[in-house]
Amino acid sequence: MSALVAELADIDLGDVRLNRRARRVLQCLGEKPTLSIPSACGGWGETRAAYRLFDHAAVSAEAVLAPHLACTVARMRAHPRVLCLQDTSELDYTGKSDIQGLGPLNYESRRGLYRHPTRAVTPDRLALGLLHVHTWVREPGSLAQPKDAARPIEEKESMRWIDGFARVNELAEQLPETRLTYIADREADIYELFVAAPCPDAGADWLVRGQHDRVLGQDAEGNPETLRQRLDQAPVLTETGFDQPGGNGRTARTVHQQIQAVRLKLPAPYRRNRKLAEIEITAILATELQPPPGEDAVEWLLLTNLPVTTPEQALEKLSWYLCRWQIEIFFRILKSGCRIEELQLEKRERLEPALAFYMIIAWRVLLLTMLGRACPEMPCDVVFDQAEWQAVYLVTQRKPPPETPPSLDQMVRMVAGLGGFLNRKRDGFPGPQTIWIGLQRAADFVLALEAQRTADGESCGCLLYTSDAADE
Repeated sequence: MSALVAELADIDLGDVRLNRRARRVLQCLGEKPTLSIPSACGGWGETRAAYRLFDHAAVSAEAVLAPHLACTVARMRAHPRVLCLQDTSELDYTGKSDIQGLGPLNYESRRGLYRHPTRAVTPDRLALGLLHVHTWVREPGSLAQPKDAARPIEEKESMRWIDGFARVNELAEQLPETRLTYIADREADIYELFVAAPCPDAGADWLVRGQHDRVLGQDAEGNPETLRQRLDQAPVLTETGFDQPGGNGRTARTVHQQIQAVRLKLPAPYRRNRKLAEIEITAILATELQPPPGEDAVEWLLLTNLPVTTPEQALEKLSWYLCRWQIEIFFRILKSGCRIEELQLEKRERLEPALAFYMIIAWRVLLLTMLGRACPEMPCDVVFDQAEWQAVYLVTQRKPPPETPPSLDQMVRMVAGLGGFLNRKRDGFPGPQTIWIGLQRAADFVLALEAQRTADGESCGCLLYTSDAADE
């Protein structure tokens, strides 16, 4: 069983045939993630079986993801600190009017749904897997309804951030040896979320990018004092720099920032239906002082329940927040690599299980991307089955594979080479795009070599190369 299919080893759909079919569908889609479902399945019989699986009453996104979520939790136990990243992405199916059960996106004319996953990564950016996925569809006509600012948080879409944090808190109780840190962007700057874990010793930690310049009280002259004013008065703890990649009209450059931090109390905001407690937090401000002409300064306001009193603690929290970009890469793999917005299934009940399969596939692509960097000397057969690494080695190196599997770094680079990675000294590590293209080509080589062995009178189930073949 390949490492990808092993994520569904314990799947329970109520029927062993459904379980077997789910693993088969995951294998087919994982081998050809950029192709349509019919092309990935390789024939009408397999395609029809996949569609029947998506349409079965027992096959939901939750049921498909359940064994993978359990595998994620098992992997988390091996790490002292795990970051739980949350973000939202819209899936646009405008023009695919045959899909029933979708709703408006930011305009009534745009149709689709929203996915809000929680992903587990290590501070070294090793992708451990998914922890939860929340999906919702807006009601038609809801965008035209007036917004009521006094509405309870439970009735707002933003409640998804608080629910997500609550799930992370529940998981923290199951993992006493692993410290969890919830990380989210500006949409999660919600006071009710901060109240959920005001003490560093209670539940999971949290680190959220700030959006609001809250009023803290009055200064000595009776004027309102804001969060930003308090930070501006704080001493500089340290300075840091990083290389910002180009993209979206932005040029690549090196960013130098100064970091300030202050521990303070946030006054509780007024809520019509409840009284909230005052909480103590740490605010961190990372500011670029001299951006290049024509460029906006890179600035981050971060809020956390954890104390920050030393340069090392400040840099640690900043590095944790930078890991949040991993979820952006995850969405890119789903949309550009797996092309999930091209799926043409007839209704939402079929679409969501299919999306669950592709989310597991996207996790594995991201895992390979980061694992080769974090553990380059690890044997590649930890994440590649024998047929995969032998086929890739044979094709890329033009010689029989060795008895000892190559390192993970070597294997990832060989796979990425099949996807266009040049592997020059200045190229650094392969990215997810070359890896997902290379994985497709690797699957083709496995099939071709197995077909050749079958034509020569060998069994399809045998290894591509035995030790005797390697010696020859």
